[in-house]
Amino acid sequence: MPGADIEFHPVVAALYDRVQWYFERVQAPEHREYLAAGLDGRVLEIGVGTGAMLPYYEAGTDVHGVEPDPAMWRRARETAADSDVDVQLVSARGESLPYEDDAFDYVVECGVFCSVPSMEPMLAEIARVLRDDGEFRFLDHVRSDGLIGRSQDALTPLWRRIGGNCHLNRRVRPLIEASDRLTLAEFDRPTIGYWPIREFARGTATLCD
Repeated sequence: MPGADIEFHPVVAALYDRVQWYFERVQAPEHREYLAAGLDGRVLEIGVGTGAMLPYYEAGTDVHGVEPDPAMWRRARETAADSDVDVQLVSARGESLPYEDDAFDYVVECGVFCSVPSMEPMLAEIARVLRDDGEFRFLDHVRSDGLIGRSQDALTPLWRRIGGNCHLNRRVRPLIEASDRLTLAEFDRPTIGYWPIREFARGTATLCD
């Protein structure tokens, strides 16, 4: 399986919600609302994590989610049990989705691109499972320019070891633009966090004509 070299550490899942407390309550809500706004039909979330997106989906939305980290998956199940959303969780990776072609009206990704070994296989899978008139929505932190970006480059080897393979210096927009299956429809680069995670890529993409 692509990316099988990633080692999942239970301590990351155990501490994740505490570490993300300020981000989730102060910085993330408007951006998660952007990802969830107006969703209908069949929705796939890639990398459910501990279930941070679940409160943003409207009750009755047909949500499916994949999460490869066993400890994160268990925490997401607990979150789903307390949610009004009927979400079907599967243990799987974004680079190898266990769904048929053209299966979803929307695919949502939040904070996953930074940790996969390579983004290209995941983008190809997103395009494969997305219906012709579907939409891909994403939010992920990216490399900054200048001195901050260079500091992220230097810190990434250590950061990956302690942060579940999280890369501080990924570039999202060039890879989506280079895709032969997806085309950007909206793109923004908000500053949400603080060093070393500072700038984010937020937007939507659709299948190429």
